[in-house]
Amino acid sequence: MEATLEKPKSEGRSPQTKNRTIRRVAVLGSGIMGSRIAAHFANIGVDVLLLDIVPKEPNELEQAKGLTTASPLVRNRIVTDAFQSMLKASPASLYSPKFADRIKLGNFDDNLKEIASFDWVIEVVVERLDIKRSVYERVEQFRKPGTLITSNTSGIPMHLLTEGRSEDFRRNFCGTHFFNPPRYLRLLEIIPGPDTDPAVVDFLMNYGDLYLGKTTVLCKDTPGFIANRLGIQSLIQTIRVAEELGLTVEEVDKLTGPVVGRPKSGTFRLSDVVGLDTTANVASNLVKMQHDESRASFELPASVQKLMENKWLGDKTGQGYYKKTKDEKGQTQILALDLKTFEYKPSEKVKFATLESTKAIDNLKKRFPVLIAGKDKAGEFYRQTFADGFRYATYRIPEISDELYRIDAAITAGFGWQLGLFETWDAIGVKKGVELIESFGQKPAQWVYDMLDVGFDAFYKVENGKRKYYDISTKSYKTIPGAEAFTILENLSNNIVWKNAGANIVDLGDGILNVEFRSKMNTFGQEVSEALQKGVALAEKDFRGLVVGNDSTEAFSAGANLAMLFMYAVEQEFDEVNLMIAQFQKLIARLRYSSVPVIVAPHTLTLGGGCEAVLHADRVVAHAESYIGLVEVGVGLIPAGGGTKEMAARASDLYQTGDPELNILQNVFMNIATAKVSTSAQEAREMNYLRATDQIVLNRSRLLAEAKQAAIELADNGYTQPKPRTDIKVQGKTGIALFRAGVTAMHMGRYISDHDRKIADKLAYVICGGDLSSPQNVSEQYLLDLEREAFLSLSGEKKTLERIQSLLTGGKPLRN
Repeated sequence: MEATLEKPKSEGRSPQTKNRTIRRVAVLGSGIMGSRIAAHFANIGVDVLLLDIVPKEPNELEQAKGLTTASPLVRNRIVTDAFQSMLKASPASLYSPKFADRIKLGNFDDNLKEIASFDWVIEVVVERLDIKRSVYERVEQFRKPGTLITSNTSGIPMHLLTEGRSEDFRRNFCGTHFFNPPRYLRLLEIIPGPDTDPAVVDFLMNYGDLYLGKTTVLCKDTPGFIANRLGIQSLIQTIRVAEELGLTVEEVDKLTGPVVGRPKSGTFRLSDVVGLDTTANVASNLVKMQHDESRASFELPASVQKLMENKWLGDKTGQGYYKKTKDEKGQTQILALDLKTFEYKPSEKVKFATLESTKAIDNLKKRFPVLIAGKDKAGEFYRQTFADGFRYATYRIPEISDELYRIDAAITAGFGWQLGLFETWDAIGVKKGVELIESFGQKPAQWVYDMLDVGFDAFYKVENGKRKYYDISTKSYKTIPGAEAFTILENLSNNIVWKNAGANIVDLGDGILNVEFRSKMNTFGQEVSEALQKGVALAEKDFRGLVVGNDSTEAFSAGANLAMLFMYAVEQEFDEVNLMIAQFQKLIARLRYSSVPVIVAPHTLTLGGGCEAVLHADRVVAHAESYIGLVEVGVGLIPAGGGTKEMAARASDLYQTGDPELNILQNVFMNIATAKVSTSAQEAREMNYLRATDQIVLNRSRLLAEAKQAAIELADNGYTQPKPRTDIKVQGKTGIALFRAGVTAMHMGRYISDHDRKIADKLAYVICGGDLSSPQNVSEQYLLDLEREAFLSLSGEKKTLERIQSLLTGGKPLRN
């Protein structure tokens, strides 16, 4: 496998997986799931063959060109159209557009024979048993013995799929259920068939984790497996309760969004995105289950039935629970469905006293007791939905899983919840949860009462930094398998060696410290800055390495906290502004010029000062989904924590004899001037925010463990503190003239405002090293001083202050 994304160093392959290597994967079926699964394998460096059926006849355009079904263009039209649709889709399925070259297109008739040289064949055709079986029959004609063959079915039982197949096929066959979109949703359900070789299951569990970055969950071969069984039940019951309580679409989405640690889409918006027909189809299969005591909970509520009749299926039909229209001014307007009248009306702002009471509670787990105690409709909604969800989950053990942690792992990774059902129940209290269920005349499964009877009052607990779950069969706590490879800061609360209101410093063991940001969006304020200084000092004194990382789901760091800067600038306290910038430059420089190695572990949003911390690390261990950028121009400033200096230095390092140096520098200049943010860690590498020596990790759960390992590695290899540079080649007047000419052209074309032009001119001045007569080498400190001067000058501009104020008050930068 091509080493585009590195295999974690903290754990190698298990013994069962040593002799199986995946270099080439064939994906059969190029629809939304198939093309995106193919893209994700391309992301990790695998060569992919993507196949689909041959059209029965040419379309009108092909006929007009005189093409027939013998033409390759016609024969590959279905797969080509699907592939092009995947390339245009947003969010992107590929980490980099360059990776599209790793996917070869073809059709079942002409190219299926090529699977003989492939290591893994993944079937992703339509959810019909007869069609899947016919595909497998053809696959067996060409597949070499021992090749993995898996299905992405979302519900067809494995034993039905393999009926009539050879012993080798059945032994190497398994269900591998990805969730859409495969790049972003972390769940991969592994469902063995009755004859699947246990070594195949071990391999897939390991491979999905290490290479695909997934939370791999072992499932029993039951209807809907785990995530859909629990997730669809929760969704339908939520809609039913909403109808009973008379709640609006907007109210329910607010109640089931970030306030309870779930995606912003909430319930109804998610249904529109997924497609109501998809939800209805899964539910219609699950309602047939004779052995499920609550199968009636999968019956479609009245609103769903009405929408299905109207064919208002969500985004795919242009309307569902929501509808996008244009108002009289041509502005986009979002309309919401009235569940009583079935007419669309403008979306309304949602307000509940229960939600207001949780605004000051940042800790998600501490919100739940407050939410279920609410005296309004919101409180009643939470009581009914939580009670039903808790109760239903207890009866699924041991039917769909023997262990409760697998249920939580599937629901969190598959639907983007921060807490699973049993984790949420723990937050409320197990006894209180039982009382809540009983208040509706229901009871949880007997094993919950048995757990309480033996004196255990939590489904999870942490011992010696390890998270354990309650094991029903032994009535004891067991360590979650595989979790020893993860470093989860929440589990290390006893290892905190220093803390303040905005950060913790945690002993990770083996001589490595970690600075964890805990401010809002992990912005750099006084507390975070103090913690970074303290972390470096403690590491230099008593440890051998430092990691800067956190477990936030929102941001590694959204950059500097602008409130203090705004206050000083409005008051024209420019000496204070100057001091603030100088101190921040020194803080970021401390990350590079410490006597111990410093590893920065970015993920999700890594902007402004967060990006500058990344740029100054000895090594970066980045999650694949890291969105990195220097975005200060958006608020009327330029990067001044060493960001502009560092990008000038990195451009300088790229210069080779005979290279057009200004072209290299221009790419850097444009990335900063347009506040461009990478859409992946791979793109951040292409933008030179990450170096070739920096590591990219796919599994977010492994990020801090890998960062710690990198710190140990540098320390063990004899880390030497670097010295500030004096060899940064800058372009002087030549570069400034080129960039200003481009900026002037953009301004004349009205692509940028007067203020944008002023910012860009100052950026050009700094990144080119000032008004030097010719290209020459300068020091880091020289460029830092230019950065600070430009930042200070811009902070006094009225239009910059307007931009900062807009961001602070409305959350959006102003274009002025």
